[in-house]
Amino acid sequence: MDKFTALEPTRLYSRESRTPSLSRSIGKLLPVHLHLLVLSHLPIPDIPAYARASRATAHLSRDEKLWERRWIDLGITRYALDDALDDLESKQKAKTRSRSPPTIPVDSLDDEFGEFTSAPDIPSVPSLSAAFTSFAVTDPPPGKLTFRVRYMRAHSILKKCLDPLQQPPHAVLSALTPLIGTSLLSQARSLRLLSFFLSPRIQPVRNGDLLLAALKAAIDRFDVSLLTAFDAADSRGDEVMMKEVAHASWQIWPAIGDWEMGKVWAEKREILYEQGCWNPLANFTKENTLDFTPMDEFMASVIHALEEHGKRAVLVFPPAAGVLVGFAERVANEVVGEYITPLLTRAREISNALYLTAVAATFRESWRIVDVLTTVSSDFSGEGKNKAEDVVFMMFEPHMDEYLDEEIESLKQAFEVICKEWDRSTSALASYGAPTQRQQNRFLNAQNPALMKRTVLASFTDMLLLPVTIVPRTVGAVGGAVGAVGTGVVQGIAMLNPQRWVGGAGSVDSAKEYASFGGAEAEGAVFEIGADEEQEEREEGVDGSAMAPASAKDTASTTSPNVAVTSFAPSASNTSKPYTNSASAAKSKLVTTEKLDLLLSLDVALQLIHADRDALKRLETFASYPGWYGARVRETIEEAFCEMLVVLGSRHLEKGFGMATERMNSYRPAEHEETTNVAPLLQFFELVHIGDTIQSMVQVFFDKALAPYIDKTDFLNVVVREKKRFENTLDDCVAAGLNAGTQVLMNQVEHIILTLTKPREYYPPEDVPQELGPTNGCMEAIRCLDMHCKLLKGSTSKEVLEVFYQEVGIRLLAILQKHIKRQIISLKGGFQVIADLNEYYSFIASLKVANVTADFSHLKMLGHVFVVEEAKDLAQIVRDVTRYGGVYRPEDVYEFIQRRADWKKIEKTVDKTMYNLSFKEDCIVC
Repeated sequence: MDKFTALEPTRLYSRESRTPSLSRSIGKLLPVHLHLLVLSHLPIPDIPAYARASRATAHLSRDEKLWERRWIDLGITRYALDDALDDLESKQKAKTRSRSPPTIPVDSLDDEFGEFTSAPDIPSVPSLSAAFTSFAVTDPPPGKLTFRVRYMRAHSILKKCLDPLQQPPHAVLSALTPLIGTSLLSQARSLRLLSFFLSPRIQPVRNGDLLLAALKAAIDRFDVSLLTAFDAADSRGDEVMMKEVAHASWQIWPAIGDWEMGKVWAEKREILYEQGCWNPLANFTKENTLDFTPMDEFMASVIHALEEHGKRAVLVFPPAAGVLVGFAERVANEVVGEYITPLLTRAREISNALYLTAVAATFRESWRIVDVLTTVSSDFSGEGKNKAEDVVFMMFEPHMDEYLDEEIESLKQAFEVICKEWDRSTSALASYGAPTQRQQNRFLNAQNPALMKRTVLASFTDMLLLPVTIVPRTVGAVGGAVGAVGTGVVQGIAMLNPQRWVGGAGSVDSAKEYASFGGAEAEGAVFEIGADEEQEEREEGVDGSAMAPASAKDTASTTSPNVAVTSFAPSASNTSKPYTNSASAAKSKLVTTEKLDLLLSLDVALQLIHADRDALKRLETFASYPGWYGARVRETIEEAFCEMLVVLGSRHLEKGFGMATERMNSYRPAEHEETTNVAPLLQFFELVHIGDTIQSMVQVFFDKALAPYIDKTDFLNVVVREKKRFENTLDDCVAAGLNAGTQVLMNQVEHIILTLTKPREYYPPEDVPQELGPTNGCMEAIRCLDMHCKLLKGSTSKEVLEVFYQEVGIRLLAILQKHIKRQIISLKGGFQVIADLNEYYSFIASLKVANVTADFSHLKMLGHVFVVEEAKDLAQIVRDVTRYGGVYRPEDVYEFIQRRADWKKIEKTVDKTMYNLSFKEDCIVC
């Protein structure tokens, strides 16, 4: 019977599979989100008709998202109009209680939206109810203030205020007054609320467009009356009334265009129409220099006006209106900007240097506007200060492109003038051969060059820290600032003069700053040396007293009532007497190689740095510029520093070291009587000291001036790369010069050995008593080497110094080997050879270069072959390969023993022992 059992029905489609399709549409026609989109654009009177279409649409019409948007469009929460709505409601309730008879209360909210909204839910057809199974449209619990309830309340209140809008235009405000109150601020807030209510985004009534036009006309009339009242209060100075009227006008402003009341108030300020009272060209003196005293008076008037009117603007106008900023912008553009433009035009006509000074000075003066704005209003403190700064930035933008371009071009021209003047003065001095202070070896004369270098850097750092006067003045130029400079400044460096640095970018003579390099050197400006250095100078026999300047004119140019400056220019009595010490005994006669110290100058480097510092100080005035111009200012700062490095490296250091190297290569020791002193190498060491000091000054300048604007660890930064290139250039120049200098030194050493070694130095007569000790040539050569090696200490890095020592040792070893092979050495003279080799070994060991010391140790052992008497023993020594650490092969040692005086006697024995030769078997040619 089981096969006849009835089959149970099978559900082909589960209820879960149909739910998603029903939840996405209503009546299988439109998705839910499209219904909500239609409702968001539907006028309020049409929503009840839409809701009556079905239970589903009724639920959908109560969706909170829909009413939340309507509530936001009313602007009650955004603009804090809750109080205005409450006032309207209270006035309407009071009016209703006073005029209406007692009635049964009826919920007026149902008049617009129908009673279906409060009807109980009735189960709907399956297809419609299923459409909302996953759509959360539920009535809020009783007592919860939803967006729909809020809007319905506001709608009912504001709709009762629409009837007066149907009155004639001139009567609308009078009709609205009983409903919106008599206070100006309450009227303005109510009118603003009505304008939001009648906006096209809400559409509360069907004739909303006509009512909105009538409301806007009423608002315009109201605004005109406010302007009249504000003008009257302003003329009376009634700030309380001005504040009330201004806040009312701000409430009804549609936020389109400029606010009329703030604009009218600003236009009536007298400061905007007083440009004719000030003459911008009065800032130029008869000598065509700048004196900003007239601009100080002008800016004082502007600041006074800003303070006076700014305080009233802060008190009267709403902070959000930005009336103070707008007024400051007009003052900056129409008053200060109009004053600055002809001033800069005139400065450009006079000179580029004067123009650059004027640009930085006028910007600094204009920055006082920012200071007064931050003082007048607390809104400009903290982050709000950017608004005050933008006033000056926007005013100055028309001048920025021209200024930044001109800054770099003028800097290049200044560098060119400095380099050409240095080349010209160097050529003149080299031609005439007149000894000057610049020809003296300052570092080599110093007892402690490292201390002297630190003193130079300390003084240079003090100069960098001196204040820079951006705004030029004619009174009190440098007196107070110079007194702050520390003592202990190296003598003879004219550019280490505070008078040259304190004026800075704003110096009144900046247009003539680099006109003549000779004048800078003629000053010879120096300062008092510290007690320690004075003691060192006295120990070296240097006259440390104050020497008279070259002329009375120079004295007047280097001294001032506020600064005691000691001149270091040579006096007439000692002009032809250069300083001497253990490292220098050159004659007064100058040859080409004795003028190497003219190839580099700390003064030139300081002039280049000073010119760059002036430009950077001017550019730093604009460092806080925002946006594109701010980026360009920072790029210009980097470009200015890089340009200084390029000029200093290629036009001065590289050129000077290159000429020094060429001149050293042309040096011939035989043409000079001096043996211990290699003049070109001594002067090259002075160049190395100067180059190292310049590099240190560049590093100090980089740390002080550029570090705040760049990341020093960013190896891709253009400044970091250019600085590294400058350092590599200096290292390459020093390395090339040291190579040439080493060759010159070793040529001198070889010349000393050849000239001071007597013909029979190593083959003395038998009857002459022997004094064990190094020869005169050996001592003189070592004295020459030791002096020059010590002079190089402190001027280069440890690595370069070690390479130099190693090169000296290797070349000295070759010279000694060549020298020994040139001599005839007896057994008695062999002891003299050993004495010399021991002395050379002691000198090389003091250099502490391990591999070279080992080579000289083997050479010292090699000297023993000249004191061995037995030929067979000598042959065994020659055959011993391991005896000299593998440095000398038997063939090499064989060459040395051939220089023995008794070689012809022992040759056969040595050869037989070395090569096992039998002379009986030798062929004899008859």
